Amino acid sequence: MHLSQFATDLFVPGVSIAEKVVRSVIVYGFLIVLLRVAGKRTLGQLTSFDLVVLLLLSNTVQNAIIGNDNSLVGGLIGAVVLIAANYAVVRVLYYHRRADRAIEGSTSVLVHHGKFMDGNMKRQLITRAELESAARRQGISRMEDVRVARLETGGAVTFELESPTEHEKHLADLITRLERIETMLGRLEASGSDQQADT
Repeated sequence: MHLSQFATDLFVPGVSIAEKVVRSVIVYGFLIVLLRVAGKRTLGQLTSFDLVVLLLLSNTVQNAIIGNDNSLVGGLIGAVVLIAANYAVVRVLYYHRRADRAIEGSTSVLVHHGKFMDGNMKRQLITRAELESAARRQGISRMEDVRVARLETGGAVTFELESPTEHEKHLADLITRLERIETMLGRLEASGSDQQADT
């Protein structure tokens, strides 16, 4: 009797499979819309506050997905439905660029030739301090060196520099010197083999 109750709790969903599918799809769609309204910044998790919100959000909608169901099978069905819904959305967005732009949005320019684009930063709720911190994490110390900084659709901030960084210049200089050394070694080897041929 005890074993049969255990098997029932484990393998028999507390709600119908149809209800589980509908719940999962509705919550998935709602979260896509909610995150789109919240903006790209939330996806990028630029602050600890954004991370806390995302973690709490997953816990908040858990019961909406599983309903009155603690079974293993019910949880697996919910997971499969979420993965399938995500796969379907990704395929639709891949083939329909307009839908992709509507859901994902477009990139936002935050810095242009070293100047902050305050209007775009205000729309995306990103402060100068947050942007400078993101730049420092990528090894950029001066915003004047940035040609373009963009907030990408996935929430990441990318930077393009006006000119190579000091590190890139140093690497280029090292590569040039190594090429010269290789050329000189090649000449020395060639002249050594010519002298051996003469003797």
